[in-house]
This record gives sequence, C-alpha cells and structure tokens, in this order.
Amino acid sequence: MFGIGLGMVVEGSVAVLLAVTIGYCVILNARLKRLHADRETLQKMVGDLVQATTLANAAVMELKTAALDADNQLTSRLEEASRFEQTLTQSVATGSQLIEKIARITAAARTQILPEAGPIPAKAETRPAVASVEPQGRLASALQQLAMRPGIGGKAA
Repeated sequence: MFGIGLGMVVEGSVAVLLAVTIGYCVILNARLKRLHADRETLQKMVGDLVQATTLANAAVMELKTAALDADNQLTSRLEEASRFEQTLTQSVATGSQLIEKIARITAAARTQILPEAGPIPAKAETRPAVASVEPQGRLASALQQLAMRPGIGGKAA
C-alpha cells in the first residue's frame, strides 16, 4: 500500500506543478501581449521623434541662413553709415571753414564801413553795437554788405 500512496503523491505533485506552470504561462502570455502592444506604440513614438528632429534640424538651418543674411545686410548698412558719417564730417568741417571766412569778411567789411560813416556820437560809444546785434540781424547785415560790394551786385556766389 505504501507503493500506491507514494505514486499518488508524486502524480498529484506533478499535476499541481503542471497547473501552476499553465497559470504562469497564461500570465506571461498576457505580459507579452502588452509588451508587443507597447512595442508598436514605442516604434510610432520613435518615428514621430525622428520626424520632429528632422523638422527642427531644417528649421535651425533656415535660422542660420537668415542670421547670415541679416549679418551681411547689417554689415553693408554699417559700412554705408560709416561712409555717410565721413561725408557728413567733411561737410561740417567745410561748412565751419566757410562760416569762419564769412565772419572774417563781415568783420573786415564792418571795419571799412564804420570809418566812412563819420564820427560816432558819444552816446553811441557807451553802448556796444556788436553785443546788441542779434544773430539774425548779423546775418541780414552780412548779406546786405555782400550785396553792396561792387563785384557781386546782389547775386549769390
């Protein structure tokens, strides 16, 4: 009897282990199905990531091109502004020299006109005539003196 009981115990143990193995296989099968579904999702995500990276790379290249174009335009505009600055500086210097010449001519003309006007009354000597003349009056006076010169005849130079 002992032989029949031991065989039954071994056969029962094998049956239990077989049932546990089948249960474990069912669980593994479910996990493999989820993993396979996740794999397809992961492949789709990787494809989307590659596409996004390609688009970003193209955008960066376009941005670099635009930056280089802007740099070239800015450089040319700065060079042009520098040339304009030099021209303007030369024009201002020439204008300053011209103003100085006109001021010297006006001063020389005044010194020539004042002795011809005759003796100045004592009352006029107490007030400085040059200080009371406004800049607009100086300009008008200079133009009038230039117009009275015999070679000019009132025409602009």
